[in-house]
Amino acid sequence: MSAESATRAPALSVGLTGGIGAGKSTVTRMLEARGAVVIDADVLAREAVAPGTRGLAEVVAAFGEQVLDADGALDRPALARQIFGDDRARQRLNAIVHPRVRRAATERAAAVSPGRVALHDIPLLVENGLAADHHLVLVVGASEPVRLERLAARGMQAADARSRMAAQATDDERRRVADIWIDNGGSLAVTHAQVDRVWERRIAPYAQNLRTGSRAERPLAAALVPDSGLPRTWTMQAEDLLARIRRAMGESALSAHHIGSTSVPGLVAKDVLDLQIGVQDLATADALADRLAAAGFPAMPGQWTDSPKDSLADGGWEKRLHVNADPGRHVNLHVRVAGGPAWRFALMFRDWLRDVAAEREDYARIKQRLAAQTTSTRDYAEAKAPWFDQAWPRIQAWATATGWYPPPS
Repeated sequence: MSAESATRAPALSVGLTGGIGAGKSTVTRMLEARGAVVIDADVLAREAVAPGTRGLAEVVAAFGEQVLDADGALDRPALARQIFGDDRARQRLNAIVHPRVRRAATERAAAVSPGRVALHDIPLLVENGLAADHHLVLVVGASEPVRLERLAARGMQAADARSRMAAQATDDERRRVADIWIDNGGSLAVTHAQVDRVWERRIAPYAQNLRTGSRAERPLAAALVPDSGLPRTWTMQAEDLLARIRRAMGESALSAHHIGSTSVPGLVAKDVLDLQIGVQDLATADALADRLAAAGFPAMPGQWTDSPKDSLADGGWEKRLHVNADPGRHVNLHVRVAGGPAWRFALMFRDWLRDVAAEREDYARIKQRLAAQTTSTRDYAEAKAPWFDQAWPRIQAWATATGWYPPPS
C-alpha cells in the first residue's frame, strides 16, 4: 500500500482487529480456512525481541537487565509492569518493536500471491493508527458482558479484564474505521454465516479485482439515498479512503478532497463517494496509475474531460478517472491538475451547496426528479448537465460575494 512498494498486482491486504475477548482469533481461523494468509502481529513482535536479536538488545538498553528471565529471554510480565500506566515507557517500547514488526509484515505480505488475501492480525490497529496501511479494515466485535464472560472463563479477574479493555480503543473508535464489522457475540454458526457472506461478496471479489485491475460492478440505476450517518458517515469513509490514496501516491498527491453530493451534509446522493486528487500535471497522473490500481483504484480507460465553464481557464478540463475495485464501497476518483479550472470548480460547487441552503434544496429536488425519470446512471448524469450550466452564474456570484478561495488539502 505504500508509495515505495512495487506496483505489481498485490494481494489484498486486510487489517483485522478487535478488543480483548471479542474472539478475533476465532474469525482469523475462519478466514484462514477460506484461503487467507495470516500475518500475526503478535508473533512478529515476539520474533522482533527474540533472544539474540538487536531488538531485544535495545529493549534491555532502554529498560534494564531486570526485563530478562533466567534464560536470557524477555520476561514479558516484568516488562509489562514497567510500562503499565506509563505512556512514555510504552512509546519507547513501541519505537523499538513497531518498525521491526511493520518491516516483517510488509516482507511477508509481498510474498503472498496476487489474487489472494494477506490477513494482518493486529490487536492495536486502531490504537496505533494503522488503518491506512490496508485495503480493508475488518473489526471483530462483541458486547462487554460477553467479552467479560469469555475472559473470566480464561481465568482472568473481572477487575483486570475491565482494566485491559479500558486501555484499548472503544467500540465507537473501532466502528469509525471498520470497513467490515463481524459481530462475534452470538453462536459460532452465526459468526460463520457472517464470515462466509463477507468473504464471498466482498473480500474474495476485491482480491480478484486487484489481480486483474478490474472495477467492481455497480448498480445500473441512479438510486438516491441519505447518508447512513454515524458511526461511519460518508465524510468519515472519504477521509479513510483519502488517507489510503495519499499513502499510495506519496508527495505526488498535492491535494486530496471529498467532493460531490456525498460531501454535502443533508443532501441525498447515489451511494458513490467522489474524491479529488490534485497533481502537478496529467503526466504525473499517468505515471501513478499503477500505484492507484494497486491501492484498489483502477483507471477507467478512455479520455475524460469535464464540462468547461466560462470565466475559468479555457484549458485544463481534462482529467484521469479511477474507480473502485472494492465491491463494498463505490468510488469515483477524479485526478485533476491542482489549481486548474476543473479542480477549482469541483471545490467551489461543493462549498456553494454547503453554504446556501436554498440552492442545496433546489439541487436535491432536481436530482430526485431526474433519478425517477432516467434508467441508468449515465442518463442521469447527462440529464443533470444543463442544470450545472444554469447554476454557474449563481455559483460565481456567491464566490465573489464571499471571497471564496480553495480550501487547504
